[in-house]
Amino acid sequence: MKNIIDVEAVSFSYQKNLALNNISFQVASGEVVGLLGPNGSGKTTSVRLLNGLLQAADGNVSVLGLDPVRDGHQIRRQAGVLTEVSALYERLTAWQNLLFFGGLHGLSDVQIRQKGAELLRFFDIENRADQRVDTYSKGMKQRLALVRVLLHQPTLLYLDEPTSGLDPEAAKKVIDLMRSFRQKEQRSMLICTHNLAVASTLCDRLLIMKKGQILANGSLEDLRARFAPGLVVDIRMINDISSASVKSLQALPGVESVQQLDAQCITVHVLEEAVIPAILTELSTVGALVKAVIPLEKSLEDVYLSLQEEAAK
Repeated sequence: MKNIIDVEAVSFSYQKNLALNNISFQVASGEVVGLLGPNGSGKTTSVRLLNGLLQAADGNVSVLGLDPVRDGHQIRRQAGVLTEVSALYERLTAWQNLLFFGGLHGLSDVQIRQKGAELLRFFDIENRADQRVDTYSKGMKQRLALVRVLLHQPTLLYLDEPTSGLDPEAAKKVIDLMRSFRQKEQRSMLICTHNLAVASTLCDRLLIMKKGQILANGSLEDLRARFAPGLVVDIRMINDISSASVKSLQALPGVESVQQLDAQCITVHVLEEAVIPAILTELSTVGALVKAVIPLEKSLEDVYLSLQEEAAK
């Protein structure tokens, strides 16, 4: 599969402050990649380099087979960028904004009206399209910003917190649209987000960063296996379980930890699913009456926090 983005051994500093330290990654055609990390980890700097707004001190960057610094204008004509701010002219109406930004991308008024109407309808703001943007709520401005980004049907999307300020219904529409781009139109996306639920739902692959370095790169399944192995098992009882019984479970081989949530519910971290029968046998021995056993895979939050804590040591 052809790479849309290639970053190889790239470093960048703001004066004496190292923002990126020898990072390398790729984004393939049609792939959705999540860029995760705390503030100051290098996410925004990476996107600015990919858009040609900054130049790497060391290493090589290629986007759509082009050099972002030398060919930045060509890249930006094929890319859509959603920043933390809406980047709309708030004293203009939605349609006036779309006609302006669509014109910058070389679209005709007819093309803008046709695609714009489709997107405005999709994001449920068509009935406000002739009103000034400064009358919009934060969520409506975010939805209009997404219409602006998608208007010229870009090959590559950079999205910074795409569901920020959206209610659950609108956020779901955004996620559904991003899935459609990936599955039907082979659009590539690089998503910067703090929303781990969005990242785990939408992204094919995750890059987890801290202090300008990439701590991990892989699918959620890969990262779970490498950095947060095992299962979390919620066990609910009909009767109360004693603290002595909890200690007996902690002594079983393959049990990492046991947390008592209340008198009739415990959470057990195990190395593998095969440990669960031994736990149930032990509970039966101590007189516990089990009502439900709910095995859960560790979440992206578990992986993320594990990596960040390890990097802080």
